[in-house]
Amino acid sequence: MVDKRKSPRKFDDEFKKSIVKLYENGKSQNSLAKEYGIAISSIARWVKQYSEVKFDDGTILTARQIQQLQKRNVQLEEENLILKKRLPYSRHTR
Repeated sequence: MVDKRKSPRKFDDEFKKSIVKLYENGKSQNSLAKEYGIAISSIARWVKQYSEVKFDDGTILTARQIQQLQKRNVQLEEENLILKKRLPYSRHTR
C-alpha cells in the first residue's frame, strides 16, 4: 500500500517574509494561499511571526523578536527575585 499523503513542504525565511510583505501590501490570505499553494493557517502563522512593529524611536522588531524579548524579560525578573532572596540583609534592603 502506498501512502498518498504529501510530506510537509519546507519554506525558507525569505520566502515566508515575502509572503508576509505581499499580505501587508493588500493581498488577502485566501488569494496568497491559492496563488502559491500554501495553507491559510501557514500564512496566518507567518504573518504573526514576521509582521513588523515600528516604535517611536524608529526601531523595527518582528513579532517573533518581541516574543523573545518578553521571554528574556521574564527570565531576568525570576533571576532578580532569586538574587533578592539570597541577600535579605544587603544594603539595598536597609
